[in-house]
Amino acid sequence: MSRGDLTEAEWRILNDLLPIERKNRGRGRPPEQNRLIINGILWRLRCGAPWRDVPPKYGNWNTIYRRFRRWSEAGVWEAVSVTLAEIMADSGHYSIDSTTVRAHVSAAGGKGGLIDAHLAARGAGSPVSFTVWLMPEDDRSRSS
Repeated sequence: MSRGDLTEAEWRILNDLLPIERKNRGRGRPPEQNRLIINGILWRLRCGAPWRDVPPKYGNWNTIYRRFRRWSEAGVWEAVSVTLAEIMADSGHYSIDSTTVRAHVSAAGGKGGLIDAHLAARGAGSPVSFTVWLMPEDDRSRSS
């Protein structure tokens, strides 16, 4: 298991939230390999690399990408995030991590231009994202 891959406890929770894939589709990865695919998706989202750069140990990058897109279009990720948030709220054990990047004082009120258009096209300047995760019982006692 690599750094960032799902633990057994995390997988048990997440596995129940994923849609049931048809076993006789004849194409693509079997549903039993969803854990590898999820770990590949998490690797790609964590690193920000192109889909084609997902390490082969997680499976074919195109399979990982197609499963991610199919589940995105079906609303699976929204359902997973809501369910995980409810689980964390019910247990009272959660942690929120966010990142803020401060700009230089001269960056305030500067004129825009071609560079701003390029940055906007690449998604720079988009809202700050945050990650929420469940802390295991023994980690909570150490952080208190």
